[in-house]
Amino acid sequence: MTTLRFTADLWRWEAQSGWFFVTVGDDASASIREVPRPPRGFGSVRVRATVGGTTWTTSVFPDSTRGAYVLPVKKAVRRAEGLDEGDPADVVLEVLE
Repeated sequence: MTTLRFTADLWRWEAQSGWFFVTVGDDASASIREVPRPPRGFGSVRVRATVGGTTWTTSVFPDSTRGAYVLPVKKAVRRAEGLDEGDPADVVLEVLE
């Protein structure tokens, strides 16, 4: 299992204002891309994410406009960790597949 650590600012998706993400860093995105895996919807990759004291299972998605993967950060995580748009988040990702 690959474990990746990075810090990134929380941002709101313009197309759906209720969705928030952090952009996976360039090195971490490259590490995810280099492992061959069967195709999944939208190019997603299953991960276990930890921000602060909150851990959840989700997927990261490739974002061609950013040239990196993005991690959705659900409301319960933002609330538990006191994160608002623009705040930095320390993230640990365990790639599950």
